[in-house]
Amino acid sequence: MMVERLAEISAQIQNVRQLEAVVTALRGIAASRAQRARSLLDGIDSYSAVVSRAIGQALTLLPADFRHLPERRRATTGVILFCAEQGFAGAFSERVLNAAGGDLANATTFLIGTRGLVIARERGLNPSWSTPMASHVDAVPSLANNIADALYAQIASGTPSTVQMIVPRSISGVGVQIERYSLLPLDLARFASDSETLPPLTTLEPRELLERLTAEYVYARLCEAAMHSYEAENQARMMTMTAARHNIGTRLVTLGQREQQLRQEEITNEIVELAAGAEALADR
Repeated sequence: MMVERLAEISAQIQNVRQLEAVVTALRGIAASRAQRARSLLDGIDSYSAVVSRAIGQALTLLPADFRHLPERRRATTGVILFCAEQGFAGAFSERVLNAAGGDLANATTFLIGTRGLVIARERGLNPSWSTPMASHVDAVPSLANNIADALYAQIASGTPSTVQMIVPRSISGVGVQIERYSLLPLDLARFASDSETLPPLTTLEPRELLERLTAEYVYARLCEAAMHSYEAENQARMMTMTAARHNIGTRLVTLGQREQQLRQEEITNEIVELAAGAEALADR
């Protein structure tokens, strides 16, 4: 019986060590992907800044009261949710859906992330449109294009008139935070341009130029949001795997102590049996 229990403990230790190897590998992959995403964020931010400056310059070609045109009646709202593509990321997708709150009930919802879609449906939510999250950084531009196409298709049909994004971001020293941004309509007042700068030379009619720059800006913001979400998901997975590895280490220590205890009990029993046998021989 003692031998069977000891063999069982040894088998458990072997299984836990194999799990530890898997967890360590997943953590390393997630860390590598997060680092790769961070290295590209500065370039995306610079691209967005260039487009913003171009919009500010294009606005100088339009009438002074263009920025103050009355807003259209806001009939419906669109919400873009960036969730997790895969598991082992803790409550990543749940936090994104919680941040949306009750806004999803009457909104046109665009949901990115296969794992997030599963969780949304478990909550009784059926997005208007969904797509898998990018599985590597090179797929982010294509993902942004797909979201933009779906967004413009919905806008062309009359809904939504305003669009917001709920984006997870990884902040150094803080962790993953869920943030909300307004994407459309653009607040033209924030695209300031130096009044002393000479008007840009262009072959396009000013309104058409502004429309094209707006589309470019929306694409840049979608790229930025997707890359932040990709980094945050992998950061969340890395943190989850770190916690799992800590728990595995604790479990290995417990099993090791139990194995040692059983071995000591086995040795003690053997000594007792030998002593009893020696005493019986001495009595004879």
